[in-house]
Amino acid sequence: MIFDPETPPQGTVRQWLDARADGDGIAVVFPETGEALSWRDLRDTARDMARGLTGLGIAQGESVAIVHPNGRAGVLAVYAALYGGFRATMINLAAGPDAIAYALDHSAARFAFVHDHQCEAIRAIAPDRLTILDAPMLEHRLDIPAFGADQHALLMYTSGTTGQPKGVVHSHASLLAGGWTTAMAHALTPQDRGFCVLPIYHINGLCVTMMGALVSGGSLAMTARFSASRFWDQADAAEVTWFSVVPTIISHLLHSDTNPSEAARKRLRFGRSASSALAVETQSAFESRFQVPVIETMGLTETAAQILSNPLPPGVRKIGSPGTGYGNEIRILTRDLDPAPPLTEGEIAVRGPNVMIEYLRNPDATAQSFAGDWLRTGDLGHMDAEGYVFVTGRLKELIIKGGENIAPREIDEVLYSEPDIIEAAAFARPCTSYGERVEAAVAVKPGSVLSEAALIALCHERLGRFKSPDCIHFLSELPKGPSGKIQRLKLAALV
Repeated sequence: MIFDPETPPQGTVRQWLDARADGDGIAVVFPETGEALSWRDLRDTARDMARGLTGLGIAQGESVAIVHPNGRAGVLAVYAALYGGFRATMINLAAGPDAIAYALDHSAARFAFVHDHQCEAIRAIAPDRLTILDAPMLEHRLDIPAFGADQHALLMYTSGTTGQPKGVVHSHASLLAGGWTTAMAHALTPQDRGFCVLPIYHINGLCVTMMGALVSGGSLAMTARFSASRFWDQADAAEVTWFSVVPTIISHLLHSDTNPSEAARKRLRFGRSASSALAVETQSAFESRFQVPVIETMGLTETAAQILSNPLPPGVRKIGSPGTGYGNEIRILTRDLDPAPPLTEGEIAVRGPNVMIEYLRNPDATAQSFAGDWLRTGDLGHMDAEGYVFVTGRLKELIIKGGENIAPREIDEVLYSEPDIIEAAAFARPCTSYGERVEAAVAVKPGSVLSEAALIALCHERLGRFKSPDCIHFLSELPKGPSGKIQRLKLAALV
C-alpha cells in the first residue's frame, strides 16, 4: 500500500496495517513511559487480539467499545477492532456517566476494552450485557474472515450539546480517506512524526494523527494528555516534525513560560489547528514567538476530520480562513439548499470520500444532514474567488438580537486581541427586549488586572454597542469538549 496524494486509499485498515508491518519502522512512541511500538509489533498484537475477538463470536460490523485514554493499550484496542472488521466504538471519557451509558446502550456493544482506571465506573453505568475484556478471554483464536472497504469501521458519538448524541458511522474507506486528506494537505512522508496530544476517542486524534500516520507511513509520538509545561520538551525528546492541536491549546502554549529548544524549533515543519476557529491575534502571536507556522484547518466527526486546510509555506495562508478543500469538494448553500452566489454567506457543505455512511439507527437525522450527496456541516461562511472558505459561525450558535444575526466569532476575535485573554467565547442569553442579548465569558492569565469595563469598552470601540456584550463573565476556565473545543452552548446555563 503506497500513499498517493492524487487517489483516495483503497482497501481496508487491515490491509494497510499489513503493508506497514512489512518493514521495521516505528509506529508510535510514548514519551511519558519510554515505550515504542513498531508497525510489525502493532500489527502482530492487533491481529492476535482480533482473532481472540472472533473466537468470542463477535460478528464483523458489530460494535466493540473502547474505553481508553491515549496510550499503548488504547492504540492496540483500536487497531484490534479495525483489523478484525469490528466497529470500533470510541467512548468519550469526558462525556459524563449519562452520555457514556447512552453510547454503550445505543451501540449495542456486548464487549469492551476498558482501561484499568475506568473499569469500576463502567461497571456501574454499563448495560448488564456488557463484558469487559481481559487477556484470558482472547485466548481462543479463530481466523478472521475477509471483509471489504465498505465494512463499518468506526462509531463515534457527537457531543450532543442539543439533544442526545448522534452516532457517526464510518467505513474503512472513509476512515482511511480521513487520514489521506491530512497526509495530502500537509505533504506527510514516512520521515514525519506527528505529536498526538488530543484524545484518540475524538476524531482529530484518531484520524488526523493515527490514520494520517498509517496512510503516509510515518509515525507518532503520543501522550496521555496535553501538558503546556511539558509540551515542548516532549516534542523535542520524541523528535516530532508536526503537531495537531486546537485553538485553546495554542493559546495556553502562548501564555506559558516554556519555549521549544532550537533543535525542536528547526525540526518542526508546522503546527496544525482544528476543531474551532483560531483567533487571528493568537495565531500571529504564536508564530512570532515560536517561529513555527500554524496551519489552520477545519474538520468534522462526520468527515473523519479534515475537509479544509491552508497550504504549507510558502503557499498562501489566509489568516482567518481554514483554507480550501483537500480531497473534498466544498459548496456554500443558501437557506433553500441551493448553491450560493460567490462571496455570499451560507451553510458550508462538503462531499468527498471521507464523508460518513450514516448516523447509526437515526435515518431522519441522516436525511436532514444531506442535501443530495452534499453533507451539511451546520457552519456558516463564504468562499472567496480563490476557493478559501471563511467561517463566520455555527447555525446553532448565532446570536439573534432584535432580528439581526450576530456571529459570536466576531466578538471572540476582539476579546482575543487583548493579550491577557487565554480563552474567550461570546454567547446568547434570552432577553425580553431583543429576544436575545450578547454576553461573553473569558479566562485570563494569572495576575491579570483586566476588568469587565475595559473589555466592554474595547468591544464598543471595535464593534459598536449593538454587537457588544452586555456583560462579561470571568471564569477560571471555559467548558470544553474532549478535543479542547470550547462548548459555547453550555455557557448560558453555567454562568
